[in-house]
Amino acid sequence: MNATDAAYIAGLFDGEGSITYKKYKEKKKTGTYNCWRISMEISMTDYSVLVFVLDTLGVGTLRPKKRPKGVKKQWRWRCVFRDAYYVSLLLWPYAHIKLPKIQKIIEHYADKKVMNDNVVNLKEYKKAMSLE
Repeated sequence: MNATDAAYIAGLFDGEGSITYKKYKEKKKTGTYNCWRISMEISMTDYSVLVFVLDTLGVGTLRPKKRPKGVKKQWRWRCVFRDAYYVSLLLWPYAHIKLPKIQKIIEHYADKKVMNDNVVNLKEYKKAMSLE
């Protein structure tokens, strides 16, 4: 993805997006567990913009949101867990409003092996970006 598309999506996400980064208690058959909920989403009525987001990022889902009758149809692009980590790494250099939560997602996965052992170290990324 080029820097212009990443910056555009980061701006779109800052204005229209939301991030969930929270620990919940979940009851399962084998007991109660603390589970993380990590998701990123953008909701809007302009379908073509969200198709662009989905095609450009290559992750997430695009579905219509349930709306009361008579309300304009709205669409939602959403990604969760490791896909949210991947998107966070792409948007991090350009985000402003959502930067603190994006940073939390990056830190959550920083010491874990994800995406075929191709994890970006945040300190190394910052260093590499300053060299360009």
